[in-house]
Amino acid sequence: MRKLTLALAFYSLAASSVFAQTPPPKPAEDDDVVKISTTLIQVDVTVTDKRGKIITDLKPEDFEIYENGERQDITNFSFVANVKTQPAPTPKTSSESPPPPPPTPIKSEQVRRTIALVVDDLSLSFQSASYVRNALKKFVNELMQDGDLVAIIRTGAGIGALQQFTTDKRQLLAAAERVRFNPLGTGGTGAFAPIQNSAAGQTNASDDQDEETGGGAENEANDFRESVFVAGTLGAINFIVRGMNQLPRRKSVMLLSDGFQLFSRQSNGALESSRILYSLRRLVDLANRSSVVIYTMDARGLQTLGLTAEDDVGGLNTNQIQQQLTARRDRLSDTQEGLIYLARETGGLPIYNNNDLNQGIERMLDDQSYYLIGYQPDAETFDAAQRRFNKFVVKVNRKNARVRYRSGFFNLTDEQVKTLPAKETPARQIQAALTSPFAAGGIGLRLNTLFANDARQGSFVRSLLHVNAKDLKFVEEADGIQKAVFDILAVSFGDNGAVVDEISKTYTLRVKGEAYRKVVSDGFVYNFSFPIKKAGAYQYRVVIRDSETQKIGSANQFIEVPNLKKERLTVSGIVLENLTAEQWRRRATDAPPATVPTGASEPETTDPLTDTSLRRFQRGTILRYAFEIYNAKSDAARKPNLTTQIKVFRDGKPILEGTNVPLDLLGQTDLQRIKFAGALSLGGEISAGEYVPQIVITDNLAKKKRQIATQFVQFEIQ
Repeated sequence: MRKLTLALAFYSLAASSVFAQTPPPKPAEDDDVVKISTTLIQVDVTVTDKRGKIITDLKPEDFEIYENGERQDITNFSFVANVKTQPAPTPKTSSESPPPPPPTPIKSEQVRRTIALVVDDLSLSFQSASYVRNALKKFVNELMQDGDLVAIIRTGAGIGALQQFTTDKRQLLAAAERVRFNPLGTGGTGAFAPIQNSAAGQTNASDDQDEETGGGAENEANDFRESVFVAGTLGAINFIVRGMNQLPRRKSVMLLSDGFQLFSRQSNGALESSRILYSLRRLVDLANRSSVVIYTMDARGLQTLGLTAEDDVGGLNTNQIQQQLTARRDRLSDTQEGLIYLARETGGLPIYNNNDLNQGIERMLDDQSYYLIGYQPDAETFDAAQRRFNKFVVKVNRKNARVRYRSGFFNLTDEQVKTLPAKETPARQIQAALTSPFAAGGIGLRLNTLFANDARQGSFVRSLLHVNAKDLKFVEEADGIQKAVFDILAVSFGDNGAVVDEISKTYTLRVKGEAYRKVVSDGFVYNFSFPIKKAGAYQYRVVIRDSETQKIGSANQFIEVPNLKKERLTVSGIVLENLTAEQWRRRATDAPPATVPTGASEPETTDPLTDTSLRRFQRGTILRYAFEIYNAKSDAARKPNLTTQIKVFRDGKPILEGTNVPLDLLGQTDLQRIKFAGALSLGGEISAGEYVPQIVITDNLAKKKRQIATQFVQFEIQ
């Protein structure tokens, strides 16, 4: 097995202890929010008072539910509360800001809220983009809670923008920062185009004039162009909702948009149903089946529909000005109608004519408690000859109660939807896994992507992919050789969603005897590196497909690549090595191996390649870690003054906080790439689970705001 080389070497040996922890909480039971089957129809219903506050004390007898006008007997009823008090703010003990803690790993049973913040930058105006960007940053910094799984997705970005839902605020803030005005979209500098004193502006007094000047044809062309962009927006939301179907409980999508029209306007002024309405109906049905509630927010806020400083009305008479203002009001109403329809049909809230985008997001977060009501359908519910769509009506016998619920569902059970035939080619399977915001679990993968810098090749990123070979299908050949064939696609995306680098290969793995047993038992590591053309935020995605079984596995990781030319203190990725107590003793003392009892084997050599990629260790062992430090300042004697500290987190809470230790530079000659290594003792009493050690480096010679650099890595104790 090849050793891991990242221009790193293990230097000083300092062991810290990780103490025994309390067992993790038992997983909570998942709630199947929406069921559409021949035995049960189940729908989530939100009930608020006239002030918008959730009503929590209703009983089954307070509800009436109708399917296609016929009242149904309620057989299942429960109230799902999703309220969590904010923890009290931690008092500051010093004037200096501590380094931010690493993101908390989260499992599906720990998810409280799944939120997709979808920015429709295909429609956003220049003005709206700025408001949306600031609102998203405030949400990440102030409103996210423990147990929130969040994605920020731009409809106009490439497939790289469809990142995995995450708890990592760094990743979310980087996504928010990329929200910009899209000059290729339909948005202008402001919410509406200014009134112009032009031939086009003066020829809207009648339909005849439109036909003579071509204005009507131009409007029709603009409507068609907008419908193309709206189709792209709805397609992105459809893709997101399909991915969210895999997650537990009720999920929320918040669409921030400048709106879209349900109907297209013809050259004669008539309105007709467009393909947008058909796409919306399909999206609504998919969202209802996936337990996804869609909230919509008009990013334009409260608009002044009168004349503005940008309007040029010179030479226009009163009637012409009024016609232009009427068209502006109609435009606002028409584009808001699409947002209102999408939200109300999926049980969400439409938020419009509101200048406080943050308040709108808070209203969505507060609107997460609901009643779960079920009934047994009759035979006609899924009879295609009777009807194509089944409509809900829910009533509550409580004064001033306001009820929101899903509009209904098409004439198919969930089982029928899941078994619809789908022709998937290998290329389509790989592409779907690559672009999905969720990891595919058919083949177990563990990805660890590390940044480093080398004097000769400069900055680079190396990705280590551990493959669980038990999930691959081996076919026996002659002489006992076992063969597995699999495809690997590795892609790096820039922060604009575009592909930066790509590796696509088909591999044939042939092993036999003890080598085969070891590969199946331990798995294997695939490693690849991409050169870094420029600093920035990157997503690394890897897909593997077994040619024999067509099973798919995928993994992705977000990484920020620093710009070392800015001369800021920086820490490389962390390399791991797992040692037994005997191996640690030999390393620390350079002593020969201890006497091995009869019938036992000498401790095997370590494998940092596997340890760094798999990151799964046993109790009673030693975990060594190594990294490099870049851009440390030096004093007059050309000596850096650095201290190091180790912190260990579990479930977002610190369980170990070491002291600041001066870094020993003994034997090091390249002070641009200072190497350091330390160790953690994984005691026998430590609890199984996920842990995150964080390295904190302090440069005592740098300016206060640039003194600290951190790096972290996640590992698992079995």
